[in-house]
Amino acid sequence: MPYLREIIIDGHPTLRKVAKKVQPHELDDPLFQQLIDDMFETMYHAPGIGLAAPQINVSKRLFVVHLQDDDEKHGPFVIVNPKFTLVEGEIESIEGCLSVPGMVGDLSRHEHVVCAGLDRNGKRVELDGAGLFGRCLQHEMDHLNGILYIDTAKNIRPAVTDEEKAALAEVEVAGSAAAPDAAAAPA
Repeated sequence: MPYLREIIIDGHPTLRKVAKKVQPHELDDPLFQQLIDDMFETMYHAPGIGLAAPQINVSKRLFVVHLQDDDEKHGPFVIVNPKFTLVEGEIESIEGCLSVPGMVGDLSRHEHVVCAGLDRNGKRVELDGAGLFGRCLQHEMDHLNGILYIDTAKNIRPAVTDEEKAALAEVEVAGSAAAPDAAAAPA
């Protein structure tokens, strides 16, 4: 049975540490499988579209993503020990984060990424991400490296305009109406 975990917020030291690589034998541990289930449960409950283990105070290199739209290429996925094998292009967006509640900022991200890693069973997976899904993968990878979006974002501010609230809502639930040029990436 999955459990809700507390999402830690900016200021907590775990968010600023480079997460540790998951060892192959850990994937066989029922407690590690429970962690994955708990991460999905916590992400859905927040509600969010991505969650990295450091956000629940676990310094391990894994994250979960699910845009919760009609495209099966957008999740649900867990990625263990992820790395980017391709990054290209650049796009500007408004971004928010479950660990920085109520705030948004303007940020540059790669327009297209390919992320490789392991699934919960230790099988190699590769995710091709563009648009919101690509930004989500980059955002979660940053968490594994001790980086928050506020470290590189410009004009960090409370979400007050309709566009900013839409961007923040996308952190919470994919598919919110954001302006065409401004979409948020999640936690």
